[in-house]
Amino acid sequence: MTEVTGLSAGDLPDDLTAAEAGMWQAFRNGSVYDLSSGDGVVDDPHGGHPWGPERSVRARIIAWLLLDGPPALAGRVSALKLAGVRVTGCLDLAGGTVRPYVELRDCRFDEQVLLPEARFTTLRLVNCSVPRLEAARVQTEGDLHLPRCRFQNGVRLTDAHIGTDLLLNQAVVYRDRGGRSIAADGLGVGQDLQAELLESHGELRLRGAQIGVSLSLRGARLNNPYSRLALNAPQLSVERTLYLTPAGVGNPLLSGTTPARGTRIQRFECQGGLRLDDGRFGDAVDLERARFVLTDDQELSLRRVHVPELRFLGDGPQRGKVVLSGARIVNLVDRAGAWPGAGRLHMGGFTYENLVPQGPFPLTRRLDWVAAATAEYAPEPYERLAAVLREAGEDEDAREVLLAKQRRRRETLPLAGKLWGYAQDWTVAYGYRPGRAAVWMAVLWAAGTLAFSHADHPPTSQDQHPYWSPALFTLDLLLPVIDLGQAGEWQLRGGWQWLSAAMIMLGWVLATTVAAGATRLLRRS
Repeated sequence: MTEVTGLSAGDLPDDLTAAEAGMWQAFRNGSVYDLSSGDGVVDDPHGGHPWGPERSVRARIIAWLLLDGPPALAGRVSALKLAGVRVTGCLDLAGGTVRPYVELRDCRFDEQVLLPEARFTTLRLVNCSVPRLEAARVQTEGDLHLPRCRFQNGVRLTDAHIGTDLLLNQAVVYRDRGGRSIAADGLGVGQDLQAELLESHGELRLRGAQIGVSLSLRGARLNNPYSRLALNAPQLSVERTLYLTPAGVGNPLLSGTTPARGTRIQRFECQGGLRLDDGRFGDAVDLERARFVLTDDQELSLRRVHVPELRFLGDGPQRGKVVLSGARIVNLVDRAGAWPGAGRLHMGGFTYENLVPQGPFPLTRRLDWVAAATAEYAPEPYERLAAVLREAGEDEDAREVLLAKQRRRRETLPLAGKLWGYAQDWTVAYGYRPGRAAVWMAVLWAAGTLAFSHADHPPTSQDQHPYWSPALFTLDLLLPVIDLGQAGEWQLRGGWQWLSAAMIMLGWVLATTVAAGATRLLRRS
């Protein structure tokens, strides 16, 4: 640009204002150019106090400096460092390569900033007011920092590539015409994406984004009353941890640490659906104390997520659904109050290897948790829970879970199947409580012995017959297959004959239910 205008290296253009001339010289010197007044109210870039020409520079002069600016002074490194400056016009750096370091603090932009396909070393906009940031496919070798900025019409970072960190801490972003606050599909970040205490008013999109280390939304508030999703991030890949947890407000050094006494804590809050389907997370997804405000047609969706640890420790949503269908978890860290009620939890194909409950989570509540996920009977959630409990050495609890599965299955059977199911349940609890069989057998044996001791019992053969023993006779009736030489040697008539038939039937019921239970036990082992 200096060659076009006929300027020699280092010459000051004639048409610059006083503010622009000062910026030009500060750029060559690499120093901060601060036009702040010192009054906090006046200097607030988000406030309504007007900034006059004495604090204004044209966007095209900034573009001139960054794309084809003058050389640095001897012994200095050129850089654009502005503070308290108003930028008039549209700053358009689309497709350009910006080599100088860029940092703007407490600045106000009159129009949108256009950075699509631009290349930077490092770009920092701190506490700036920007109508819109259009930065699709932008690339930085270092950081892109946008903390405490306010964007009235959204941010676009689609397919952007950030070399190290992307910072959106305490930023406030309102939706664009498409309803999106931040559109960052295909975003790539070399290290961390930090958006702690972010306020998003619209849909935050991170479809297919890849984060090199961690993604932190600690204390963020995502609010989208306009459509179904507040966070839309299917196929998100995070090498380490996704944090949807509280943050300490007031001290930036408290981020991710236990705050000092008296520090206000702000929880992660999502008013609208959250979608993390098909996500891959290297360490964990942490939802400690997270709060979800959903409508009936919205979901907290974790379909087919793969993660070593899911910390499901938020507040149970009062409406909407939680969907874990197809998810694969190693450690499920949860608490009883974090899960929704019946009909609002879906876990088809959900696998986990270890349960790590935080706080009281009795087996009855865990069974309610499984029942809530199976509006219609499905054996898989019960079998998964039983397998996990058995691996943890809780064999008794595992049997209770499998018994609950059989009772739930019984409700789906026709009348004959239900009656047979009730018989198995009352006698030996489907084989999961085999001690009941011995109790029933002892009761029937004692009752039969007492009854048959008063029975008339002529022998079937007068020549040869055993000694009459009511106890052995009763036992011979109750034990199928085994012959003790009593049942066929005596003749009973009338009601005694019917009683003997009842004993035989009850013996078969006990035998078949015990055999069915033993078969299930052998199959599980």
